[in-house]
Amino acid sequence: MFTQLLREIQIKQDSLLCIGLDVDVDKIPAHLQSMTNPALEFNRQIIEATHDLVCAYKPNLAFYEAMGEGGITTLRETLKFIPKSVLTIGDGKRGDIGNTAERYAKSLFEDFGFDSVTVNPYMGFDSVEPFLTNPEKGVFILALTSNSGSKDFQRLKVGIKPLYEKVVHTAKKWNVNQNIGIVFGATHPKELQRIRKIVPYMPILIPGIGKQGGDLKSAIRYGCDKHGQLAIINAGRSIIYASSGKDFADAARVEAKKMVEEMRTYAGQVSS
Repeated sequence: MFTQLLREIQIKQDSLLCIGLDVDVDKIPAHLQSMTNPALEFNRQIIEATHDLVCAYKPNLAFYEAMGEGGITTLRETLKFIPKSVLTIGDGKRGDIGNTAERYAKSLFEDFGFDSVTVNPYMGFDSVEPFLTNPEKGVFILALTSNSGSKDFQRLKVGIKPLYEKVVHTAKKWNVNQNIGIVFGATHPKELQRIRKIVPYMPILIPGIGKQGGDLKSAIRYGCDKHGQLAIINAGRSIIYASSGKDFADAARVEAKKMVEEMRTYAGQVSS
């Protein structure tokens, strides 16, 4: 089951950190720009410098699709650099009618080979179901995201509860294969505390740390289960762009290690 696999990886790696590989060609260090594939070399060095510090890597598909055909090649080759000892999360936030969702699932899980994906549940169960069939593949369902626009729909009341809470309760019912997690932004710590009580045994992918202003201590305190696990703390720009010079990979490692050490302290407080 995916959830158990995640737990085992987090224990083995002693890490809750997920690095977002959202490579922006305009931010790649100048000394790489003359290479045949600067984005791929950038990712390779980031992965090589940090793979022992993470439980997962999360490429956002938009950054690769925006590069055209070459970007898809870059994504495929990047996935080859990621060790099997950590998870991959294909962040595409897919969500469409059943037969289309089936193609998305096939593409992401079978063609690209991602271990898990992010899915938008707005169109209901038939748009999510094709992603759920393999218990070893994880599906992170959007609940309350870290962006400011999350208030436009996600907080609207459905009866007496906000829509995002309805999504979480429904995801819990769908989780028969123990392979569903939810996406919940670190910028909503009070709500995260309540949601962890609703889903005590489900993974929570938590973006919003760093540039978006989420607090790491609160994310760990409220996002982890009682064992100090099953929270996946995503950080992207604050790590991969820690330096724009030739030392970018070393700087990324320093930043990642600092964050992991901080996480270990807070996770230990949760489980003690």
